[in-house]
Amino acid sequence: MLTFSGAWAGREKSPPFRDHALSPDTYTLTGRSPARVLDPRSPKAMTDLPAPVSRRRTFAIISHPDAGKTTLTEKLLLFGGAIQLAGEVKAKKNRVSTRSDWMGIEKERGISVVTSVMTFEYGDCVFNLLDTPGHEDFSEDTYRTLTAVDSAIMVIDAAKGIEARTRKLFEVCRMRDIPIVTFVNKMDRETRDPFDLLDEIEKTLALDTAPVTWPMGRGRSFAGTFDLRHNRIRRIDTEEEPTPVSGPGDEAIAALLPPEELDGWRDEVALAQEACKPFDLEAFREGHLTPVFFGSALRNFGVRDLIDAMAAFAPPPRGQEADKRQVEAGEARMTGFVFKIQANMDPNHRDRIAFMRVCSGKLTRGMKAKLVRTGKPIPLNTPQFFFAQDRAIADEAWAGDVVGLPNHGTLRIGDTLTEGEDILFRGVPSFAPEILRRIKLTNAMKAKKLREALQQMAEEGVVQLFLPQDGSAAIVGVVGALQLDVLKERLQAEYGLPIDYETTRFAICRWIDCDEAAELDRFIASHLSAMASDLDGAPVFMASTAFSLQYEQDRWKAIRFSDVKDYQRHAKAA
Repeated sequence: MLTFSGAWAGREKSPPFRDHALSPDTYTLTGRSPARVLDPRSPKAMTDLPAPVSRRRTFAIISHPDAGKTTLTEKLLLFGGAIQLAGEVKAKKNRVSTRSDWMGIEKERGISVVTSVMTFEYGDCVFNLLDTPGHEDFSEDTYRTLTAVDSAIMVIDAAKGIEARTRKLFEVCRMRDIPIVTFVNKMDRETRDPFDLLDEIEKTLALDTAPVTWPMGRGRSFAGTFDLRHNRIRRIDTEEEPTPVSGPGDEAIAALLPPEELDGWRDEVALAQEACKPFDLEAFREGHLTPVFFGSALRNFGVRDLIDAMAAFAPPPRGQEADKRQVEAGEARMTGFVFKIQANMDPNHRDRIAFMRVCSGKLTRGMKAKLVRTGKPIPLNTPQFFFAQDRAIADEAWAGDVVGLPNHGTLRIGDTLTEGEDILFRGVPSFAPEILRRIKLTNAMKAKKLREALQQMAEEGVVQLFLPQDGSAAIVGVVGALQLDVLKERLQAEYGLPIDYETTRFAICRWIDCDEAAELDRFIASHLSAMASDLDGAPVFMASTAFSLQYEQDRWKAIRFSDVKDYQRHAKAA
């Protein structure tokens, strides 16, 4: 059970629907006799974890923009009681806006530009849901977020299938062996054939598919979902229990579908039950197979099936790889790493929150933890659970939880916190930006305020900040142009700083390093006009073209030019 203090003291959970408890026979591993039953609490399904840890499910939702990812997030939160009314993404004036999209630019454009973190309870599980930006311009934020999850829901538009952004995000999940559950959304609109979608997933992503539910109709005739394994139907998600039927030929289904579509639908179901692969827990956990669900998040179809499945067979917190050893979730001592910084979530207080994934042990309010980068202890006095922009004090958190740690610049992306052990969690890198721009301040009297604001934005990961060694104006680097719009809007809204951008002669930047300090100093001295320092003071070489970069690489063989930088560092004294 989640425990809260402060304004939400005494709150346990208040889902608008009755808890849907999971029984051992909720899902079977095969669709045909003899069936092996998946018990989510069995030793095969879960490692030997403490009870509070085994209840955790930490997952991200990934998709191409406009596939319905944020709408699905809203409906999942509605099931968990985190919100009482789910808002449509493109909210009109008389409607609420989505809770996970809380920034001004998100409300204005109807897209997600930052990762939102939401903790809620459903059934017997505690869910930590991370709603990632779908737009490719925010790929770095999404990549860092995927380091903090144990599984993912891949949302696919039923009319468009696998899109470019979906494919890229899937590859990131594959690199980290993250199990994926697929939700085919927007079945209430004109769609492609479900078999075509399954075939595309298998061929494009090289991933086996196992449909768990099947749509009853498509487009205007879409009437709900049919459970392929248990011969049950669910019309709308407000139904507390699915309705048992004798099979695809049941009269209850005949009453829901147009007569001209009924025979074709029954043939589809028979083919799906006989020809499609059965669900296999081990293959799913290893990332070789994805269970597929169909529905419409906007119209409340199929979401309950999805969240029940996440509770039943999404993995509990997994072990995390550190530089010296594997850290298991069931260990007694607390460890965690910071994967995201968010500033000014509450503009009235100029707050700064570091989001930390707890990797092992138990975090208790008021405890002290070692910040490995500096070697110094820091108190964790006000850890917080988040529901997008809303928050509540967390008296305790377990492995798998994502907590917010208020701080004033002490914590950075990639930092490791432990109860004394000197280890570093890897896998939270920074990528060389693809667009470089100088900041043009319209009011020169606010130059100092701009420097402070840019440092905060860079620490948060909105942009990368480079300070040229020749003393010229600061240069910001981003992966995509939309990040520049976000920076401009946030500097105006949060700091009262109107800015513009100027092009710079540089197009490429690389971090440089060398085993010989004298050689590195010699390179920097001979390229002062093209040198800058990043937020950590690390030297950065800037080139105008790829050709000039290659020219310098050929001339200076001892210098390493890197387009990826590791955030994590030990204390210098270590």
